[in-house]
Amino acid sequence: MDKSIIKQVILEQESANKIAPTGIQREQLALIDSLVPLSHAIIISGVRRCGKSTLMRQILKKYDEDEFYFVDFEDERFVRFNTEDFNTLYEVLIELYGLKQAFFFDEIQNIENWELFVRRIHREKNKVFITGSNASLLSSELSTRLTGRHIVVELLPFSFKEYLRYQQITYNEKSFFITQEKAILKRYFNEFLENGGMPEYLEHKNPLVLQNLYENILYKDVIVRYEVKEVKAIRELTLDLLSNIGTPLSYTKMKNNLNLGSVNTVKNYIHYLENAYLIFTLDRFSFSVSQQTLLQKKVYAIDTGLVKHIAFSFSKKQGRYLENIVYLELRRRYKEIFYYKTKNNLEVDFLVREGTKIALLVQVTESLKDPKTREREYKALLKAMRELNVEKGLILTQEEELADAEFPEIEVAVIYQWLLR
Repeated sequence: MDKSIIKQVILEQESANKIAPTGIQREQLALIDSLVPLSHAIIISGVRRCGKSTLMRQILKKYDEDEFYFVDFEDERFVRFNTEDFNTLYEVLIELYGLKQAFFFDEIQNIENWELFVRRIHREKNKVFITGSNASLLSSELSTRLTGRHIVVELLPFSFKEYLRYQQITYNEKSFFITQEKAILKRYFNEFLENGGMPEYLEHKNPLVLQNLYENILYKDVIVRYEVKEVKAIRELTLDLLSNIGTPLSYTKMKNNLNLGSVNTVKNYIHYLENAYLIFTLDRFSFSVSQQTLLQKKVYAIDTGLVKHIAFSFSKKQGRYLENIVYLELRRRYKEIFYYKTKNNLEVDFLVREGTKIALLVQVTESLKDPKTREREYKALLKAMRELNVEKGLILTQEEELADAEFPEIEVAVIYQWLLR
C-alpha cells in the first residue's frame, strides 16, 4: 500500500476522532481502568456498532490522547493493506507524531497476520489496545502469539443502567419506594425491553438502522469471513434462532428443515453467528463436562431491539424478551452461566457458577399472579436447590410480587430493580 495513502488516512482519522462524540460513560471503562497498569494487551471485543470505538475514545480522553497512536482498520482505504504494510504504517506514525508507547487498533482483525505485528510492538514494551467484532478470531490468534499476555474485555449493547444514563434519568435506592420515581423507571424499562441497547438505533429510532446492522453482521462477519456457500440456509437459520430466543436447540431438526448435509454444518453455522456476537448459546449444566457437551443448548440474542425488528413475531414475546435481558445482564456480571433441568425434568432458567460453587439459581417470569405459574416456578427452583445443595434462589418478575412466606430462601425481585443493583 502506498505510504502517502497511509499517511492521508491516518491524518483524516485523527481529525475525525477529535470531533467524534464520546457518548455516555460505559460501565466497562472502570474495568479497563484497572487493567491499564498491567503489561497485557487489552482486547475490547463485541458486536458491530455496540460502542467499542466510542469506548476507545473515552479511554483516549482519560489517558491523554496525545500519548497514543490510533488506527481504524475498518476504513475502506485499508482494503489493500497487507502484512508487509505494517512496518510502513509504523514509520508513518513515528514521522507524524514522534515516538509513543501506546497503540489503539480498531478492527485490526480485518488484516491478515495482524497478530505478528501486535506481538512485535508488544514485545518492545508498548501498550496495545485492540477492538474487534469476532470473538474466536481475536482470542485464538492472540492465544497463539501472545500466550497469557492479553486480557479480553467484552462489550455488549447498553445495559439498563447505561440506557437510563443515555436518557438522562437519575435514580437512587429511594427511587424504588417513591411512587412517581418507580413509575418513571418502569416506563423506561418497558422502553428498554422493546428498544434494546444499540446506541445508533437509540439515537435515530429508525428500524432501518437495525436492519442494516443485521445485514452487515450476517454478510461481512459471517458469510464473507467464513466463505459460506449455503447463503439461503444460513439466513433462514439465523431468523429461526432469533425468532426462538430462550428455547432449546435441536440440531437435527434444523438440519432437516434447512436441507443441510449434516448436523455439523448446522453447528458450524451457529458457531459463526456466535463469533459475530449475533447470538449466544447457553449450555445445560451438568457436573460431567463430557455429558454437558451432549445436552441441548438454549439460544439468546445480542439485543431485544434487533429481535423485534428482524425476527418473526412469536408467542410469549414479552416473557422471552425479559429472559433475554436477564441473560445479557448475567453475562455482564458473571463468567459461567448455564440453565438447569432437575431429575424430574423441571427447568430453571439460569444457573451461575463461580469457581466450583453454584452461586445463584434464577427463574424469570412476567408474573406470579397465576397460581399455576407460581407453583411451577417455585417447584422447579426448590427442586433444583435441593439437588444442587444451593441455599438461596431468585425469581425475577416484571411487576412487584409478594414472595411466598413458606419459602423464605427464595427471593422475589422486580427485574428493573435487580438490573439497577
